[in-house]
Amino acid sequence: MKKYMIIGAMLITGITFAQGEPKHEVVGDIVKSTYYHENGQISQEGFYKNGKVHGQWTSFDKNGKKTAIANYSEGIKTGKWIFWTDKNLSEVDYSDSRVASVKNWKEDAVVNRN
Repeated sequence: MKKYMIIGAMLITGITFAQGEPKHEVVGDIVKSTYYHENGQISQEGFYKNGKVHGQWTSFDKNGKKTAIANYSEGIKTGKWIFWTDKNLSEVDYSDSRVASVKNWKEDAVVNRN
């Protein structure tokens, strides 16, 4: 479980350290933000509401493959988070920013993330 909390923290930290000039766009009462790797590929994209992460956030590696999908409700981790590696897929369910359950799949069950 500690591993998944570290991955979640890395997801958020990635927002801060993503390279390239971020793009922010107001959409109604939320702000859509896109962060980029040095090579121009999208690093992360998601939304802010009232200055807090909100809705779905998606992270990508430098080649454009998804590495994580996270969900927030005004700064609170919620719902299913999905983490991909080359050979594994992990699903972490959050309730009120706490890990409620964790499921892991090996290489043969990993879904296409393109």
